[in-house]
Amino acid sequence: MRNIKRFFKELEIEAPILKGWAQSIEILGQLERNIENTIDEHGAIRDDASVELRRILLVTFSRRAAQEMERRVGRLLLEDLGAPAHLPPPALPWCGTFHAVAARVLREEAPFIGLANGFTVLDRGDAEDLMGIARQRAGLAEGDRRFPLAATCLAIHSRQVNTQRPLADLLARAWPWCAEREADLARLFEAYGAAKRTQHALDYDDLLLAWWHLMRTPAPAARIRARFAHVLVDELQDVNRLQADLVHALTAGGAGITAVGDDAQAIYAFRGASVEHILGFAGRCKPPARVLRLERNYRSTPAILAASNALMADAAEGFAKQLWSRRADGLRPRLATAADEATQAAGVAEAVLAARETGLALRRQAVLFRSAPHAAALEYELLRRRIPFVKYGGLRFFESAHVKDVLAVLRWADNPSAALAAWRAARLVPGMGPAAARRLLDGGGERARFQPPRAAAAGWRALDALLDALRGGALGWPGELQAVLDWYRPHLERLHADARLRWADLQQLLALASAHAGRERFVTELALDPPAASSDEAGAPLHDEDYLILSTIHSAKGQEWSAVHLLNVVDGCLPADLAAGSAAELEEERRLLYVAMTRARDQLTLWAPQRFFVTQQRGWGDRHVYALPSRFLTPAVLEHFDLDSCAPATAAPAAAPAAPQDAEDGAPPVDLMALLRGPA
Repeated sequence: MRNIKRFFKELEIEAPILKGWAQSIEILGQLERNIENTIDEHGAIRDDASVELRRILLVTFSRRAAQEMERRVGRLLLEDLGAPAHLPPPALPWCGTFHAVAARVLREEAPFIGLANGFTVLDRGDAEDLMGIARQRAGLAEGDRRFPLAATCLAIHSRQVNTQRPLADLLARAWPWCAEREADLARLFEAYGAAKRTQHALDYDDLLLAWWHLMRTPAPAARIRARFAHVLVDELQDVNRLQADLVHALTAGGAGITAVGDDAQAIYAFRGASVEHILGFAGRCKPPARVLRLERNYRSTPAILAASNALMADAAEGFAKQLWSRRADGLRPRLATAADEATQAAGVAEAVLAARETGLALRRQAVLFRSAPHAAALEYELLRRRIPFVKYGGLRFFESAHVKDVLAVLRWADNPSAALAAWRAARLVPGMGPAAARRLLDGGGERARFQPPRAAAAGWRALDALLDALRGGALGWPGELQAVLDWYRPHLERLHADARLRWADLQQLLALASAHAGRERFVTELALDPPAASSDEAGAPLHDEDYLILSTIHSAKGQEWSAVHLLNVVDGCLPADLAAGSAAELEEERRLLYVAMTRARDQLTLWAPQRFFVTQQRGWGDRHVYALPSRFLTPAVLEHFDLDSCAPATAAPAAAPAAPQDAEDGAPPVDLMALLRGPA
């Protein structure tokens, strides 16, 4: 326990508080004793160390966060055991995202729940495709009344699974226009579930749901609980109902669970998360868990923290905290009012350029906003001033067409019943029309009985031979992926004009594959946590050495910049008008503002335009609406801000027009049609 007390000391926890933490320290001490035998007499990790390390479960929400958590926990364990500094942190086998851990548990327990060991994990795109097929087969795509599209149906289904709320209640609160189709939606969800069972496929939400059902069944629940002596959950504020129930089901009464989170950063209600899970966590443990407040902030200046503390002091719920920092006070935050959005955009651009002239690189500055459309005027202004920027958003790597094509072949080889993967792969064969691919889909992806069209016979034989080779196992991994890429490249060049850029993505895919043990593990993990970008979303390459960051507040969570500008801090934007329907929604909007403010290290500016252009009017209209500063900016909060006003944006003075010269032979001074035709 040498470094455990040091660990608490570094977290600024005083000795009197530590006395009440004897039980928690003992839990950590027991963990230390459990792994003492992982270091041999020479200071090296013993061969059988994995036996004890395997009993530690670490779960969070992204692969990157899981890797960082594994590194830090492993390093802390080694330091506490006095291991040599040159040793790398030990690998913790059960460290990953909720969905990745669920997939691994289900692989081992698959027969118990009637799943094939090689079941397929559907990514969001494939799940939406399958929902669309079920919707069409159920006849819901026809008729004289609007029925929600496949993407909306999938969102409703996902929210219902993750929140475990009745469908009628969910529709009334979030999709009221769909309420009259409740019976049809319930029928569709049954058909969607049946289609997944036929294909031995699970979507993201099924992974958690199936794991939860295992934990409610005595025999598998006992096996799973016996695996883990210690459970560490990160970002507890982001869990949904299903995840919260899983956390508590993993141990008896919460013994051995350590949960870390910040209720003030609970901002993902649209994904089914709820702040109530972190607020009620301690009470669900038996005996109740002790709550430890970590109030030292290592990012922002005291001036920024004072404003953030004042904001959260008005919150209707949450753990009372007073953030502080050892940094120098720094500049006070600034609230800048602007006449309109154009003035706001000009003011932000000028402030960004001025900071750049003082040595603050563009990439160390960020402009945040509640919703992507809020940045439209700023994007135009940045383009006009030739200020390079990157806006967070777009397709994920795994959602790009070329990557999905390759992975469909791998999935089909891994699971012959994966009819949706079969349908996508077959469509790549020249001459294979929609009707023929549909026959393959209806046949459950069974190749032996499928007769391709005559025009597709040669291409089908090549694909059939590839699948046989993949299932034969002689190619090895990642040789199997290389074989698929060799087969796919001619199709890539035939289907996509930017084949060269997309081929670079596939080479990245091959590089990722080498870090995985085999095809099944690779396909599953990539579906659960794919890389963030692909050439499907790419425009022209960014050649600038520096660029400004534009991001929604949700995308900015977990990030930090030296200077942060926050747009449209007015009622109707923050809080959003659609979120003003309940006290809980308003409190989440307050937390969004808090997250945005605490992304800043040194400089924070909130912008409040006073007038907004009304978009839904005739082209020559000039209607505007007037806005009030956000209701969250109370007098107590504004005490911590310097107030400023931004002058209206003005256009550059136009040069006096030159007198037109007489045209020869009556021709107009400017041949407009010649200009439109371009150079000869």
